[in-house]
Amino acid sequence: MLRSTLIVLLLVLSASASAQVFNYNFVSAGYGTVDFDNFNADGDGPVLAASFAVSDTYHVFGAYRTEDLNLSRDATAWNVGIGYNTSISNTIDLVAMLSYEVIELDAPGLGGGVDDNGIGLGFGARVAAGENIEWNAGVTYIDLGDGGDETAFGVGILYNFTNAFSVGFSGSWGEDTTSYTVSGRYYFGR
Repeated sequence: MLRSTLIVLLLVLSASASAQVFNYNFVSAGYGTVDFDNFNADGDGPVLAASFAVSDTYHVFGAYRTEDLNLSRDATAWNVGIGYNTSISNTIDLVAMLSYEVIELDAPGLGGGVDDNGIGLGFGARVAAGENIEWNAGVTYIDLGDGGDETAFGVGILYNFTNAFSVGFSGSWGEDTTSYTVSGRYYFGR
C-alpha cells in the first residue's frame, strides 16, 4: 500500500505538467490536496511546475510537489521530462509526455522512509473553450519497476486573465486516490 501511495503522488504531480494558441512557456505555483481511499494518510502542500518550448512541437517540463501527510509522514515527488504537442485544429492541441519520476517518503515509523524512481507516460488534450478558458484532460501512467505502477485520469480548467496570467483548478483520479490542485500560471516568451 505504501508503494501505491508513492505512485499516486507521482501521478498527481504529473498531472500538474501538461498554447490561441497554446503557450508551452510557463511557470506555475499552487496548492494541492490528496485523499487516499484505501490508506489513511491524506495530505496537502505546495506544487511548483514549469515548461519551456524548445521548438514548435517539443517542450521540456518539470514539477515538484511536497505533501504534509497525516500520521507524521511527509512525501516529496518531482519529475522532469519532454513533451510533444501538435495542433489538430485552431482550438485543440494533443500532447504526449515522457518523464523521469522520483518519490521520497519520510516515514519514521516505517524504518525511516522509502525512495523510488521510474518512468511516466502521459497523453492528453488542451482545448480552447473560449477566448479566456482552456480545458485540459488526459491519462498518466507511471511505472516504478518493483515499486508498482498506476494509471490516473485528470481534468483541469484554466481561466486566462491576460495573455500572461492564468488561474486554474485540476483534479486527478487514480485507483485509490483523488487529488485537487489550485494554481496560478505565468506565461512568458510567446
